[in-house]
Amino acid sequence: MPSIRDIARVAGVSPASVSRILNKDATFHINENTRQRVIEIAKKLNYSKTKNKRGPKGKRGMTIGLILRHTEENEPSDPYFKNIHDGILDEAAKWRLDTDVIFRMHDKNKDLTQIAKYGAIIMVGQMTDDAVLAIRKRNKNVILVDANPDVETVNYIQNDFSSRTRHILDYLYKLGHRNIAYIGGSSSVVDLKGNTISLKGDSRARTYSDWMKIQGLNQYEHTFIADWSIQDGFNLCEQMLNEVDELPSAVMVGSDPMALGVYKSLKNHHIDIPGQTSVVSFDDVEVNRFLTPSLSSVYMDSREMGKTAVRVAKDLMIEKTAARMPLIITCRSELRLRDSIAEK
Repeated sequence: MPSIRDIARVAGVSPASVSRILNKDATFHINENTRQRVIEIAKKLNYSKTKNKRGPKGKRGMTIGLILRHTEENEPSDPYFKNIHDGILDEAAKWRLDTDVIFRMHDKNKDLTQIAKYGAIIMVGQMTDDAVLAIRKRNKNVILVDANPDVETVNYIQNDFSSRTRHILDYLYKLGHRNIAYIGGSSSVVDLKGNTISLKGDSRARTYSDWMKIQGLNQYEHTFIADWSIQDGFNLCEQMLNEVDELPSAVMVGSDPMALGVYKSLKNHHIDIPGQTSVVSFDDVEVNRFLTPSLSSVYMDSREMGKTAVRVAKDLMIEKTAARMPLIITCRSELRLRDSIAEK
């Protein structure tokens, strides 16, 4: 149940200001927009000056509904998405905002009637455009995290993996690499019935292919796509070694688990990293520093992506005008260079 301090935290003003506004202090001069915002937040939080300054439970208007890509069982095995979820919970707690998981995307039976009850909806992962529009129809305050659908009326918190891929390829090019291969997984979307629809490759694979063509390196363009596991990384690397006429001098890998499989395959064939083949990946999990050689990888603070989504949700719930201009917020990643990359 909310207190004056809770209202102050959400509104971004002092508890003393909230107290004077709610007590209609005629001598207190403050911006009228701020005054109205504090009153609106107090109403949404069901604040009451009676009953020890606590209102009834059920501040639905300031509660964030979550729609999550992973099942409860497999979410812990994906640090990237787990950190997004953890960041949402951390930031919501900071602002005294409640969160509820309305449903998970793969659930077959989804109760869409619940969506309208929430102040804002945060979706983690990608659903089909039709599914996003169905959710947006029931709640105008929708924020998508790590998704890129073609829907103009919702807010996006997205990574910069496409531009980071180009940055890595430019860097490898400067080091003298021309024969560069890509090993990665397929992206997918989920429809309203919980069905997974696979897409060919992902933004990194598409960016790689475009970049190789622009550089006139078509003869060296080799893309190998499967799932995202260690075993898939191993199998695709084996496939690459069997199919290419010339060993690539560099391999870009879509995720660190796949990179572990690539390491294993290359070592089985006595291929030196980075002496014969440089390797770079995405995720930058902690174990990368302890591999031999240590793995160069792209770090994205996905926990901060989740926190950013909550801050956008808070503004949407408080500032009614915020929904008029949907936002696209791109979070910057960082390439952490280690021993797995060398000059050609």
